[in-house]
Amino acid sequence: MEHNLFLYNSLKRTKQLFKPLHEGHVGMYVCGPTVYGDAHLGHARPAITFDILFRYLQHLGYKVRYVRNITDVGHLEHDADSGEDKIAKKARLEQLEPMEVVQLYLNRYHHDMEALNVLPPSIEPHASGHIIEQIEYVKKILEAGYAYESQGSVYFDVEKYNRDHRYGILSGRNIEDLQNTTRALDGQEEKRNPMDFALWKKASPEHIMHWPSPWSEGFPGWHLECSTMGEKYLGEKFDIHGGGLDLMFPHHECEIAQSVAAQGHEAVNYWIHNNMITIEGKKMGKSYNNFITLEQFFEGSHPLLTQAYSPMVIRFFILQAQYRSTVDFSNDALQAAEKALQKMLDIYRRLQNLLPAEKSTVEVPDFMTQAYEAMDDDLNTPIVIATLFEAGKIINSATDGNAKLNAEDLSRLRLLFDTMLVDLLGIKTGTDEAGADMRPFEGAVDLLMDIRKNAKEQKDWATSDLIRDKLAALGFNVKDTKQGVEWSLK
Repeated sequence: MEHNLFLYNSLKRTKQLFKPLHEGHVGMYVCGPTVYGDAHLGHARPAITFDILFRYLQHLGYKVRYVRNITDVGHLEHDADSGEDKIAKKARLEQLEPMEVVQLYLNRYHHDMEALNVLPPSIEPHASGHIIEQIEYVKKILEAGYAYESQGSVYFDVEKYNRDHRYGILSGRNIEDLQNTTRALDGQEEKRNPMDFALWKKASPEHIMHWPSPWSEGFPGWHLECSTMGEKYLGEKFDIHGGGLDLMFPHHECEIAQSVAAQGHEAVNYWIHNNMITIEGKKMGKSYNNFITLEQFFEGSHPLLTQAYSPMVIRFFILQAQYRSTVDFSNDALQAAEKALQKMLDIYRRLQNLLPAEKSTVEVPDFMTQAYEAMDDDLNTPIVIATLFEAGKIINSATDGNAKLNAEDLSRLRLLFDTMLVDLLGIKTGTDEAGADMRPFEGAVDLLMDIRKNAKEQKDWATSDLIRDKLAALGFNVKDTKQGVEWSLK
């Protein structure tokens, strides 16, 4: 079956048929975290969004090189050009080496991503490991005439670039509005224009992280790393660049300007942005001091949470919305997601236990085609989930003995759930609410069900009832159906 994958191209504001630049190969670059603190729900959404895209592209047969960078230098406290480096600030406050801070929080980030079942990228380059390449990139922009040196720093000349090209093509902003709204920051009088952004910053004496360059002892600007590492690992032209919607301006806008200035053409074919997670209508993030870390979700240790939520509940909660729509956080929404996920996992377990009949008594629609159409339509995961629940109605009916399914229909339904729920949505089907592996636990309960079944066959009603009653007292529902015995947690 052929699939036409549609992706949202922000440059043209339209859905387009996805055509990779190189036959059978896809280059994808996604802006990763700045590792100076624990990952929060806002970090989980882009990670899961692009994990879905990564999984689906591979499923369709593409060979994908997925690059997700780690920002470990040059990301400053107030904006991209001023203030104190966030990692250096953390290092100073905690009396650690900057790379010690990076490794500490990167280890935690990887642990959280593994818990969320986010596949690792093909390459995970660090900004600090590509200083030489970034210096060479600045040189190319200077040679092209779109940057200037000032007091040991190098700035991108936005106004000059805009005369020859257009600054703001991705976000739809125009330079006149930017000139009227951009504030002049303290210590930025070395710029020709407040809109100009740093390609290289001269380090102040107290700045911990700095490197030698032709212009000064300093460090690269924040926007530079993605242009540099994208070109190094994916080439001067690659397929997909992704990140959160908050990065569209100025970060990705600056990347476009840098690549055009250095290479003479845009680097990216498709820009994809996931929308924000909000809390009471405001973006959830460190800068708003309203974030909840993933660890707090997993432990239930935040005042806004009434309980702990497993990584799969968090993943399912995020996938219930299409990636370009806003997701508003609330404890009630998480509880609803937990109940919905449990229903889905119950359906999956019932499907595994169903035995084929000689003939189906119900018509099974082509759910697989419906699910593929949803995935092809800009990764519409809510429709995929709805399709699985529709299939679940037939599975539940068969479990209750109100319908029969032949071997072919059962095989199609199992393929549907294994492909869509497990492989593409990335939902682990054998974990408890804390994320622990449930397979040994389920195996033990299934063993008790087998013992109870044998007892019933031997007309040992006392043993059969004892097992049922003891399991009920421990919090299990045990139900005798025409297909056999079904159990679930209350």
